[in-house]
Amino acid sequence: MSTTASHWDIRGVTDEQISPTLPDDVMEVFVAVGTVRDVSPGEVITASGDASGRFIAVIDGRFDVIADDDAGETFVASVQSGGFLGELDLITGQRAVLTARAVNPSRVAIVERDVFLSLLSARPDVARALIPTFLRRREFMRTGTGARPIRVVGARHAASARSLREYLVRARIPHTWLDVDEDPAAITLLAHHGLGPGDVPAVISPTAVIGEATASTVAALLGLTFVDRPGHVHDVVVVGAGPAGLAAAVYAASEGLRTVALDGTSTGGQAGTSSLIENYLGFPTGISGDELVTRAAIQARRLGAQLHAPCRVVGLRPESSHHVLTLDDGSEIATRAVVIASGARYRRLDAPGLCRFEQRDVFYAATELEMRACAGGDVVVVGAGNSAGQAAMFLADSGSTVTLLVRRSSMTETMSTYLSERIERHPRITLALSSQLRALSGGARLEAVAVEHTPTGSTQEIPCVGLFCLIGAEPNSSWLDGTIALDADGFVLTDAPANHGAPGDDRQPLLFETSLRGVFAVGDIRTGSVKRVAAAVGEGASVIRSVHQHLADTA
Repeated sequence: MSTTASHWDIRGVTDEQISPTLPDDVMEVFVAVGTVRDVSPGEVITASGDASGRFIAVIDGRFDVIADDDAGETFVASVQSGGFLGELDLITGQRAVLTARAVNPSRVAIVERDVFLSLLSARPDVARALIPTFLRRREFMRTGTGARPIRVVGARHAASARSLREYLVRARIPHTWLDVDEDPAAITLLAHHGLGPGDVPAVISPTAVIGEATASTVAALLGLTFVDRPGHVHDVVVVGAGPAGLAAAVYAASEGLRTVALDGTSTGGQAGTSSLIENYLGFPTGISGDELVTRAAIQARRLGAQLHAPCRVVGLRPESSHHVLTLDDGSEIATRAVVIASGARYRRLDAPGLCRFEQRDVFYAATELEMRACAGGDVVVVGAGNSAGQAAMFLADSGSTVTLLVRRSSMTETMSTYLSERIERHPRITLALSSQLRALSGGARLEAVAVEHTPTGSTQEIPCVGLFCLIGAEPNSSWLDGTIALDADGFVLTDAPANHGAPGDDRQPLLFETSLRGVFAVGDIRTGSVKRVAAAVGEGASVIRSVHQHLADTA
């Protein structure tokens, strides 16, 4: 077998990092379980839009990986003997974005997706040989020519475009953005496909064109939507894919439970929007929320869990032997146990002018996407928790001048000391304590906010092109109202306070169990939970013991 490394057109990353040669023993595994066959020069082994999800190990020969768009084919990479084709789509189930074509007579081992996923779970050596490269390849695709096949055309400040881009960015879907307000080629591209400005945001791919695209329609195009088998009953369905939900999915799948995790927007929850988490155990220099939840999602899938987003659960109905979850498209999913991890969302401010600017210049997360929308201008962050502090630091380090509004006279009760001290020292952050936002003003765009210093009643206008609201938490529990017991603020009651209350039922709730048997709640949605990533992960891991006990009791 030849050991020539593959050559990828990427700067700053070595050939061996982006396309390593498989260890001989790992290649032997794929040859043993796969179908070995010869491939003729010019034959396409994987095409854009392919939903087969087959893993392909290159025993001998060479394949060029290309991107298809209106300009024709663009070379992306070449994979040679000892290498392998594919990236994260083999784990997520996403349809292939790129095409692979044989350059010379080649021989491959083709492994069907179910066998491949079983190998990832059962053979740590196989996972170690592949997953780091899958991650690097996905990043390469997102930032290079691999992003060309999927083009998103829209107006940068439109709410519909922002929502779609948030999904694509958080799901790490490779794509190219074209702004109709800044790029004349965007209008030309729309017209070429029979679309106009009224059809944006639009998604143009090698296999389909979607006008007025949404996260749901794009997920369907990419093969990422949830499709259940009629009559099938899962062991556990996790509602919400933040840290708590992902931890529950990891532990449930690793312990052999048939596990599905669903999220209404995207994996990660609020933690996924954190620019840097520095107090999470095991990461001495910190880790971004995006990286943490991405790794957790891959881990859950590798161990056998199904993860789907966007997939919104809108109702819960108990049956005699199981529970039924209703999705927003009207479909239903049956499960023996439910773990509610739908979390909480930041509260909206009650201030004049908010509705006018909310769809364009008011943000409830501080990621690279929102940072680019503010283009280094003056911004205001409202909040006193770690999320607000991390947002202020991230925006200031990215070139913005930041005013951090805090309602209290101090941040010591709500923010980690290391973070509050760093904020106080940052030259581009102004800390406004005992202050509240009273109004937003501007023309077509937000230009300023009125801030009141509450002890004195004095008000000042602060220049502002972007307002970041990271205050408090409202539970995502409206879909549960009337089904299980909630507290006065809408958080889910668990453990002893939940009580079952059914006549003749004297069993006390299991750990994290709600007022409905077999339904559990963890993370920010739960009354009394500690609002920390590590605490959410701990609850998500611990709840699976209760799930096992419930399944045993009802077997």
